[in-house]
Formats: sequence, C-alpha cells, structure tokens
Amino acid sequence: MTAFTTETPVRAGSVGTAHTRVEGREKVTGAARYAGEIPFADLAHGWLVLSTVARGRVSAVDTGPVLAMPGVLAVLDHRNALRLNTDYEGLLGMRPDPTLAVFQHDRVPHMGWPVALVVAETSEQAREAAEALVVRYEVEPHDIEFTADRPDAQSAGGVMPGVTEKGDLDAELASSDVVVDAEYTTPEEHHNPMEPHAATAHWDDGRLEVVDSNQGATWVVGDLANLFSLDPASVRVRSEHVGGGFGSKGVRAHQVAAVMAATVLRRPVRVVLTRRQMFSLAGYRSPTIQRVRLGADAEGRLRALEHRSLSLTSTVHEFVEPSAGPARVMYDAAAHHTANEVVRLDVPSPTFMRAPGEAPGSFALESALDELAERSGIDPIELRLRNEPDKGPVSGLPFAGRSLPACYREGARRFGWADRDPRPGLRRDGRLLLGTGMAAASFHAGAGPSTAAVTAHADGTFTVRIAAADIGTGARTAILLIAADALRVPTDRVRVRLGDSDFGPAMIAGGSMGTRSWAWAVTAAADELRDRLALSGDIPPEGITVRSDTTAAIGALTPAERHSFGAQFAEVAVDVDTGEVRVRRMLGIFAAGRIVNPLTARNQFLGGMIWGISMALHEEAVRDRASGGHVGADLAGYHVATHADVPRIEADWIEEPDTDDPVGIKGIGEIGIVGAAAAVANAVWHATGVRHRSLPIRPDRVIRAGAPRA
Repeated sequence: MTAFTTETPVRAGSVGTAHTRVEGREKVTGAARYAGEIPFADLAHGWLVLSTVARGRVSAVDTGPVLAMPGVLAVLDHRNALRLNTDYEGLLGMRPDPTLAVFQHDRVPHMGWPVALVVAETSEQAREAAEALVVRYEVEPHDIEFTADRPDAQSAGGVMPGVTEKGDLDAELASSDVVVDAEYTTPEEHHNPMEPHAATAHWDDGRLEVVDSNQGATWVVGDLANLFSLDPASVRVRSEHVGGGFGSKGVRAHQVAAVMAATVLRRPVRVVLTRRQMFSLAGYRSPTIQRVRLGADAEGRLRALEHRSLSLTSTVHEFVEPSAGPARVMYDAAAHHTANEVVRLDVPSPTFMRAPGEAPGSFALESALDELAERSGIDPIELRLRNEPDKGPVSGLPFAGRSLPACYREGARRFGWADRDPRPGLRRDGRLLLGTGMAAASFHAGAGPSTAAVTAHADGTFTVRIAAADIGTGARTAILLIAADALRVPTDRVRVRLGDSDFGPAMIAGGSMGTRSWAWAVTAAADELRDRLALSGDIPPEGITVRSDTTAAIGALTPAERHSFGAQFAEVAVDVDTGEVRVRRMLGIFAAGRIVNPLTARNQFLGGMIWGISMALHEEAVRDRASGGHVGADLAGYHVATHADVPRIEADWIEEPDTDDPVGIKGIGEIGIVGAAAAVANAVWHATGVRHRSLPIRPDRVIRAGAPRA
C-alpha cells in the first residue's frame, strides 16, 4: 500500500493558467484517430441513398442489379428494414426526429430523405452501387415557400415558452416619443464541421458497440437503446476525438443505419456521410423572419418591446429556432411581448446550431437597438446602459452576475469608441467608406446532471473518467486543470479519459453547458476522494475510486438568471462601387464566469466572432423552388469566411465570479457568435448610412441599396 499525503508541495493552481491541449501533439501528428479512421476486422461499408424528390412516396427500389454488383452484401430499404420504436422522449424531453427511424415507410417528406442503404465490402463498392441503385417515386407537389405572411404559421415552444406577454403593447407604442418598427431576415445556415459524420457499429458478445463522432455518448446510447428496444446497459458508445460538432452531432440517420446493417449482417458496418449528404441529414439553422417593434421615451428608455420570430421546420418534426429569446433577457419595458412561431414545409428538419436563437435573434434585436439609438440621438452604448434591467424581464428572477455594463465600458475604451463621430457616411479611406458598430451579447449558462469517477492509484497518480465529449473545444484539457486543482496535485499526475458511455451518464457538449456540468461532477468526486485519502492515508494496489452524481446538487441550485454576457465592436470598410464589405478589426469583451484555460477560451471566443463575420457577410444556403433541394450543397457553393476575410480580431474577458455556484463557470462556446453579425451590420450602416436588415450583406445588396460616393 502507498501512503498519500495532502501536504506534498504542489505548484500554484492550474485553473486560470494557459495550457496547451493535452492531445495536441497526437492531433497534429495524425496519431489521434477519428471515428472514420479506427480499424475493425471484417469491416463492411454502408452508403446512404437519398431521395431525389421533395415530396411523394417510393414506388419501387430495383435492388436486383445492385445486389449482383461486386462486393455488395445487402440493400436495406423500407421493405426489409428492422422495425424501430419512436414512441419515447429523448434529450431535453423532446420527441425524436422521425428522420432517425430510417426505412420505416415509403413516404418521402423532403429532398435528401434516406430511402436505402447499400452495404458492401469496400467504401468504393458501396458508393458505386448506391449511385447505381434505381429508386422510382410517385411525385407529389411540394411546398418550400418561406414567407412572413404564411397563414399556417403557429406559435411553438421547443426549449422555451412560445409566447410571453406583459403590458399593453399598443398603448405604450402610441405613447412613445420614438418608435422603431422593422423586419429583419436571416437565411438558412449550415454548421458543417471539418470532420464528417461517421459511425461504426458492431456486436460484441451480445452487446452493441458504436464508435462514432458525437457530442454526447449518453445521448447516443439513450436514442439507440430506445429505437432498437435494447437495454441501455447493453449499448456502449465511444467517441474519443471529434472534429467539430456545433450542435449537428447528436443522433443522426447514419448511426441508426449502421446499427441496423450491423445487426442484419452480424459484422461491423461503417457509414460516413459525404459533405453533400450533410446538407440534408446533419441539420441546419432555419431561416428567420423577425419583426421588432421598440418604443422609447425622449430619454431613450424603453416603454414597449415586441420581438416576433418566424422559423421553419419539416413536416415530420417540430424544431423551433427561438430567436425571440434574447429579448427576454436583455431589455425590459412596461409592455414586453415576444413570440416564436414556426411553419411546416417540405424541407429537412432544422436543429441546434451554435447559439440557437441567440445568433439570429441578436442580429434583429441589436440592429433595432442601433436604429433606436440613431433616431433618439443617443450613443448606442449609452442607450443600452439606460435600459439595463435589474432582474429578468420575463422571469423576474435576479441575475447571477450581469457584468454587461463593464463589458461595454472596457470594450469602448479599448476600441476607441469615444472618438467615434456618430454621423454616418463621413469617414473615408480613399474610395472606401469606413464605419464602426457595436452590439450586446448574451447566452444562457446552464448545467446538466453528470457523473464522474476519480481513481487514486498506488503510484501517486490519478485517473478521471467521465463521458464528456471534446468536440475540439479543449474540454479534455479543461477537465485536467479542474481535476488537478481539486486534487491539489500537479497536472502531470492526472490522466483524463472521456468519450465512453461506460463511464456513466454525463451532460452533452452543447448549449455551452459541457464544461460547467463536467467540472461540477469531477470536482465533487475529487473532493470526496481527497477527503477519503486524508483519512485512510494508504492506497491499495487496486487503487481507490470515488464516483459522483450531481443530479441533486444541480436541482438544489438557487433559481436565477444565469448568462454569459458580452459586448462586440467592429470596424468595416465598404467599397460602394463593387459592393465589397471588409471587416478591418473586431473586439469582443465577455463576462463568462471563471475562465478555466485562457488559451483555449480565447480560441472559443475568436471562433465564434469569426463565425459572426461569416454570418454577416457570407453564409446563405439557397433552395431551388423547382426541386426543393439545395443549390450548391457543398463548401464551394456555400460560402464561409476564410483567412482572407478575418481581420485583426481580439477577445478578452472580465472576471465575474458567481458565489452561489460551486464551480463558477458559465460557458463560452456560443457567446462569441452572439451579437457579432449585428455589430458588423451596424458598422455598415455607420459607413454608408444605409440599413441592411437582411443577411448576408452581399455585394449585390450593397450596390442596390446605394451609398454616398466620393
């Protein structure tokens, strides 16, 4: 037995110090293997066949010629597929998207619906056979028209109430000195991560094992067990390295198809989505049409606020993009009305995408605030400061920290806001018009129940096991720093293992809740383990393991409005002859609780801000009315910001401890994109004097809108 003492000298606390990713060397040298790279003996490959019509039914699948092709093992479709169960509640109590239940009927609800899976000995054989498979359809008229005047739009809740109302909106607007009434639109947007979606399923001694790329092994186990009517204990999901997720890597059709094929063939089967297939099967952000009405007194204080947002969903599953949500947190008024509405169309189901609701909602709300500032003759920052609420505008709950005013002031100081002439269209650099803009940001800081296990080994080292998902954010390193501090040992004595459902239930990497949730569980286990070691003093050869479960602790947390906040600043240059808009510099100042690892935290903030630039100027998925499918469903046709589009960009933060929270972490994965597009759009107005209320701000839109010329 080995003696343990807490009196062993250790270095200063690890949390709050910059630390390179512990798996960084493996990733840059290719040693880290992703879901589509892990070898399996006797591996077969599946290739999904997607519908080529937007609505109708499958009338025939000509499998005979394909089954005769070299290497083809099976073709699964609605006639021979395993029957699946969809009568359950999944993550967050939501019903599963029926898209998961592949090959259960002959109906086709949208272009790109999975109609068959071809399985072959090699990926090349599977692809050739899938492309040769002839599927015949009975085609029906489809409807993909997304307009503000849809009579079939209806309010919908999703992750929050569909409608909130207080006060007499019409009366307060009528009594206001200044009124803004404007419509803002955002397009369909996609979150194609660098690593495509991939899953390998196989049976091992009566147990289903799935190796895939996901944002939460617990999530995938739950859905697969329900779909296939299995005991959750008989399902194991592993996902050690994930090359990006952004909300898209939950449970998708390819995982279900892989499990189905592996069950039928009784050998490992891998299914990998192509980039084009991801545009249909990986989810996306719905386009939005938002109406914002603001009424203020002569001093700029809000008397009325209405934010109504319309998004779309598929005909088979209701998903709501909750863009009216930010108004429920950011600003109060005597009359305060918000509503999220949805319309069902013949399109794939949308899903969570980085900052769902907040990203498009902040564009509309923060653009409208800028318009109100202009019409009131009040500085945009001063207007926001005059409308700082002292409690949740809708909930009435106190804020567990709201350092947004400090973000405004620090950002203004560093950006040089005080030198800004508020009049638009005055600053020039040759033929370029220059302008600056700002916007506020917020994102909910939640936590989900998690379990963790920490083991003390006889050699003085420790192992942390938790079913967390590192989707490229640096979560593995953050957990290491948190565990080392909780155990009061150097980081080189701690090993972190994650991404395995056998480690017990844990929160997903989503909603900016991952690190906070996992830190809570790891800290609880480490604290108890340290106490036990202090009492016993000895570690047996098999080690000592302590397991935590934060379900009760999270349930007992004092109700409050918990959010990360931020202030975004942007400077743009606009060429009114070519319509080109370039962001010259950008600054984000954030208040997000305790920052665990400044190195990876800054990366998260910057990544979100860059995505905001991309949202403002580039990203737009377009559907063809005739076919119902995408025009340019790839990264050549779907434009994103590249290195040449990214200017001098800075992100920093203000310390904001939450004394009522044992870990003090608020989450940083999504706050960086919130408000970024609005800051760019507001800067374009300041440069040109023209408001752009529809994203992206393309060159043709700039040219059509016109602007002052030299």
